[in-house]
Amino acid sequence: MGFWEKLKPDFWDRRDSELELLNYRRLWRTTFWLAVVVTLAPLVFLAGINFYQFARQYELQRNEIDNNIQRLMGTSRVQISYFLDERRAALTYVSLADTFEQLSDLRQLSAVFSRLRRSFGGFVDLGLIDGAGIQRAYVGPYNLAGRDYKEQDWYKEVQIRGIYVSDVFLGHRNFPHFVIAVRHEREGEPPYVIRATIDTGRLNELLRATDLQPSGDLFLLNQQGVLQTPSRLYGGVLARFPLLTSPPGEWSGIKQMEDAQGAPVLVGMARIQGTPLTLVVVNQPKALLQKWDLLRINVIIMVSLSIVAILVVIWWVSSTLVSRIYEADLKRAATLHEAEYTNKLASIGRLASGVAHEINNPVAIINEKVGLMQDIMGMSPDFPHKEKFLRQAKVIQDSVRRVSEITHRLLGFARHLPLKSEEIHLEALIKEVLGFLGKEAEYRNIDINVRIPPGIPTIQADKGQIQQVLLNIINNSLAALEHGGEINIAVAPQGEEQVAISISDNGVGIAKEHLNSIFEPFFSTKGKQGTGLGLSITYGIVRKMGGHIEVESEQGLGTTFTVILPRKQSSAAKPEAAAE
Repeated sequence: MGFWEKLKPDFWDRRDSELELLNYRRLWRTTFWLAVVVTLAPLVFLAGINFYQFARQYELQRNEIDNNIQRLMGTSRVQISYFLDERRAALTYVSLADTFEQLSDLRQLSAVFSRLRRSFGGFVDLGLIDGAGIQRAYVGPYNLAGRDYKEQDWYKEVQIRGIYVSDVFLGHRNFPHFVIAVRHEREGEPPYVIRATIDTGRLNELLRATDLQPSGDLFLLNQQGVLQTPSRLYGGVLARFPLLTSPPGEWSGIKQMEDAQGAPVLVGMARIQGTPLTLVVVNQPKALLQKWDLLRINVIIMVSLSIVAILVVIWWVSSTLVSRIYEADLKRAATLHEAEYTNKLASIGRLASGVAHEINNPVAIINEKVGLMQDIMGMSPDFPHKEKFLRQAKVIQDSVRRVSEITHRLLGFARHLPLKSEEIHLEALIKEVLGFLGKEAEYRNIDINVRIPPGIPTIQADKGQIQQVLLNIINNSLAALEHGGEINIAVAPQGEEQVAISISDNGVGIAKEHLNSIFEPFFSTKGKQGTGLGLSITYGIVRKMGGHIEVESEQGLGTTFTVILPRKQSSAAKPEAAAE
């Protein structure tokens, strides 16, 4: 059985043709969807407004992030430009303040280098290169005096542009540094170049001092996309920037990219004029917008849970409401059905009453004539075959009495006469009933077995009514049996207050779908051969006496009727029977 089969209400498969009342599915759908619209429409409307406001705030926050990146790039670019311009200006001043001959003096060059270090910091060495590209003087930790730079690219560039700022490199010093070179050219003097190596530590300190969000990053790139300063997210100096798809100099501004995990990141780039460097600012908007995302998720969860709870409640209320209407309609249909049966039974009762009256008149005449014949026989002692004649007259009187009892029962059925209580021995009663049916059973070769243990107590009941109950049930068993069947009758105490009479057969049995209808008036499984009144009347008699009937049956195996009767007529049953 599927989930829907367990969940659907009882009325779901009911059709109009069965009750000729409402279409319960349509009623349920109308109730359910009206309630859904009325309850969920305001919730969905408010949720929509809420999400619209979230979207506005989200966009404003996103714009604020872009503005922060723009301000950060502008401020950092000015600081880095100032840092480089300051050292470039210092070298230019040195070239203007001293002549080539003065700077060629190692002591003078050392004094200049010492002043630069004290004033600006970050200077690693200082060299003087003549117009032929030969380093004439050098102050620093290495022996670079006399080195020829004439074929170096940086030397050619400084000769053309007058100033040169290199990328960060390790060189034989094996630590990150970059070079600033300034060309001196004065009329009447030979040209020369002052070249200084700058430690990137001061530049790194400058970048680290920038106020960044925990999810942000700030660093420098060269034209090949190599990191010139350490990056918190993408590695150390000289590592490649993995998000770069084109050379940094080809674009500036802010772009949205995806990192290795597919998360969106905002990348801002700004070129440092006069240098090969590009300032890069990276920010992760997801981390900055996390509180808004969390708030939006919480709202989604609350709205979803509310919708689910509302739908469950509406489902339950709609199903309960329509189920109650359905049950009320079933009761109404059953009441109308019962009233129809009652009218039919009343008609049969009136017919039975008329028939009983019509039969009673000739029976009374027969009874009187038999009595007269007996009187005449009594006054005629010499009448031949007198004894045989009197015995036959006695048989006629017994038959007349039996007819009278039958008509009395018909009148009782029509008039609802009260039950007559008397002491009944069930064993004797059952044998008496079987006496009426023994010939038919014998003719059809049907075995009737009676198992009554000794000591079965007597019961207080109406003997005629008990006979009618047993006759009806045994007759049904006979009708269900073929030639050579078997009927078993057993009596057993049921507690201290009741007695159970069980009548079983191995006949055709009753279909499961008919078990709930066999006690209804005019319902019969015998087709045209049955009236449908036997079990209905039997059920009514047993209920009047305060008992009940249980039925077990399986097609092809047989049927068992168990009549459970109280040992004594209850005080509640008598007034009910009398009222009827």
